[in-house]
Amino acid sequence: MRYSVAFASEVDSWKWVKRAESLGFHAAWFYDTQLLNPDVFVCMALAAHETSRIRLGTGVLVPTNRIEPVTANALASLNRIAPGRIDFGVGTGFTARRTMGLGAISLKDTRRYIERVKALLAGTTVEWDFEGVDRKIGFLNPDLGLINLDDDIPLWVSAFGPKAKQLTAELSAGWLNFGATGAESSLDEMKSAWTAAGNDAESLNTNLFFLGAVLAGDERDEEKLMAEAGPLTAVMFHNLADEVGAMGGRNLPEGPLSNVASQYFATHDQYEPKDARYLTNHRGHLMFVRPDETHLTPELVQATTMSGTSDELVERLIGLKEAGYQELTIQLVHGHETALEEWAEVFARVV
Repeated sequence: MRYSVAFASEVDSWKWVKRAESLGFHAAWFYDTQLLNPDVFVCMALAAHETSRIRLGTGVLVPTNRIEPVTANALASLNRIAPGRIDFGVGTGFTARRTMGLGAISLKDTRRYIERVKALLAGTTVEWDFEGVDRKIGFLNPDLGLINLDDDIPLWVSAFGPKAKQLTAELSAGWLNFGATGAESSLDEMKSAWTAAGNDAESLNTNLFFLGAVLAGDERDEEKLMAEAGPLTAVMFHNLADEVGAMGGRNLPEGPLSNVASQYFATHDQYEPKDARYLTNHRGHLMFVRPDETHLTPELVQATTMSGTSDELVERLIGLKEAGYQELTIQLVHGHETALEEWAEVFARVV
C-alpha cells in the first residue's frame, strides 16, 4: 500500500512536499485549477527542485487549457529536474473548466490529446491539427539535454463513468478515483473494464483521492471537520448547481439531500452576474467553505467525506486496501496542511 498527498497548488507547496517526503509519502499530486490557484507546473518545479525521492504528479491536467506541445514540454522539463519522478494525471475537466463556465470535454478529444502528448514524450513526430491546419510537430533539440525524454512519465486518467473507465483501460493507464463514497463499487467497475480491454488483472494501478479530517472525539471536532473536509461536500453542491441548475430544472428526487440542494439552489440563484454565476459558485473550490454555504452541516460533511477518529479511519482504509486500492491520497486543504502529520500516523497503521 502506498500513501500520497494532494494539494491545491501553491508556490509554498514545496515545503509540505518536502515534509511529506521525510514522512515516507509516495507521491504529491498538484491540482491544475487556473483562476483558483497558482500555475501547477510552477509549483511542481519548485517541489521537484527541493526533493529527491517523492513522486510528483498533475492531479489532474485539463486538455483544453494547454495545447499538446506545451504540456509535453512542461512534463519533459519537470522530468529534467526530477528524473523518473513525474506522473501525468489527466481528466476531461471539472474545476478548471467550470471556473470559466464550461463543461467537460469529450472522451474522444481527451484520448486524442493524451495520445499526442505521450507520443511527443516518446520523442516521435506527431500529426497535429491546430488553427484549422494539419502539421507535424516534435521536439527539435532533445539531444541537448535541456529536457528529459528518457525516463518514463506514467499516465494516470481520472475516470468516473463507464466510458471513461473503458478509455482508461484501453490506454492501459493508471486509474485516479476521487471520493470515498462508493469507492469499492467504482473499483469493481474499473476492474471489469480493465480486463474487458484485454489487460492482465494484476497490472491495474489504482489511486483513490479523498478529503477528510482526523477527529479527536471532542468539542474541537466540528470546526476541524468543516475546515478540512467541508470543501469536498461543498463541491457536491457546486456540481449540482452547474448540472441541474444550468441545464434546466430543479426536479430532484424527494429526500434529505434534495432538500439541502434546494437550499443551495436558492442561494446560488442570487449570485451575480446572472450570466456568470459560476464565478461565485466555484469560489473556494476544494479550499474553503464560503460563509453563504450555510446548508452544509457537520453531520452532512462527516457522512460524505473520509472523516472520523484515527481508529475509525484505519478500519475504513484497511477496507479500501483489501478491496484492491494500491494508493490512497489525502487531499489537504489550503491553510490546514499541518494535517499531514495526523494522516501520516493514520496511514502508518494501514500499510
